[in-house]
Amino acid sequence: MAVSAQKIRIRIKAFDHKVVDESAKLIIDAAEKTGAIIAGPIPLPTIIDKYTVNRSTFVHKTAREQFEIRTHRRLIDITESNSKTIDALSNLNLPAGVDIEIKMITPEVA
Repeated sequence: MAVSAQKIRIRIKAFDHKVVDESAKLIIDAAEKTGAIIAGPIPLPTIIDKYTVNRSTFVHKTAREQFEIRTHRRLIDITESNSKTIDALSNLNLPAGVDIEIKMITPEVA
């Protein structure tokens, strides 16, 4: 088994924090079974989008309602991965509503 010098960086985003933590646990369990070294899950700042809308369009125009959407994020770094790690990550069955971004980072030679 050849150990690659590449690092895999996984960013997980979802509106529900329980779903984010559950999918992070699934990713970590799958990567640990293949012998990879894991850093994380690192909680990233929650993005809060706030929207203000009019309650009424005519008489009570000054009455407003406010809504917000919170996007919870986690970061996982996987080092010393091999082909089994990549296969295990690609075959994961994650819950609906989770956005996953996977990047391969190669170290720069000085």
